[in-house]
Amino acid sequence: MIGRTALALVAASSLGVTTLMAGAPAKAPAPVVPAEEPFVTGTFAVAYDTHFISFGQDVWALGNDWGEWMIHPSVELDFNLGGGLQAYINVWADVNDQVPSTIGGYVQELDLNVGFYYTIDKLKLQLGYYAWDYASQTEQGIFAKASYSDGLFNPFVAVNGRTAIAIPGYDEGLVYQAGIAPGTTLGPVALSFPITVSFDTEGYHAAGSGFAYVSGGIAASLPLTKDIALTLGVTYYHTQEDVIPNPDSDFITGSAGIVVTF
Repeated sequence: MIGRTALALVAASSLGVTTLMAGAPAKAPAPVVPAEEPFVTGTFAVAYDTHFISFGQDVWALGNDWGEWMIHPSVELDFNLGGGLQAYINVWADVNDQVPSTIGGYVQELDLNVGFYYTIDKLKLQLGYYAWDYASQTEQGIFAKASYSDGLFNPFVAVNGRTAIAIPGYDEGLVYQAGIAPGTTLGPVALSFPITVSFDTEGYHAAGSGFAYVSGGIAASLPLTKDIALTLGVTYYHTQEDVIPNPDSDFITGSAGIVVTF
């Protein structure tokens, strides 16, 4: 989530020097009128991933195997409510051939996420509800995040609260996360170096509580046009086996995708 989020103000061509005509008074400059922000903006993305990771859990238990395929399409619509407030709706899917699908075709999971963003200068707040349909059941919960775009470390804190799940051994509970995402540019390529530390409550991943995982990686975005970009990423995970019982406690994931904004 993994997250997503503003348009430039367009000034009227009235910033030049006012022309004076002989025998006529100088004209007052036209007022600068900001362009009206669109009510609806959005993002469509498709990613090819080596793994499906959910809060540190290697969902398909692939470990360090990069031989399987995962396609993860998503679409998000953002609605400008004014005053820095946005409503969003996001749909994400996990598509692969790991097991027979309970949804249809190769679609193993279909997620609905709805909520609000509120931006104050460099601070962005998010509060949302989710319903994830997979394995003949629907997991539900509430997600909250605060991120600060300081241009250096770009820190964030987040809390995920699961309120419903119907898989034996898995409980309702909380995931607490904190991290940074330093960024820079290399020519047209935008680079990010996200680092996340995560903690679970008892039974969230059908195991113990406490430190769950730490991850670090590199993500790159290359713009093809104004509205289309290619993305690449590699992430290393170290998970605590008595909190998240993954097949490998240390593993690396890869991702490649395309993002279209509109």
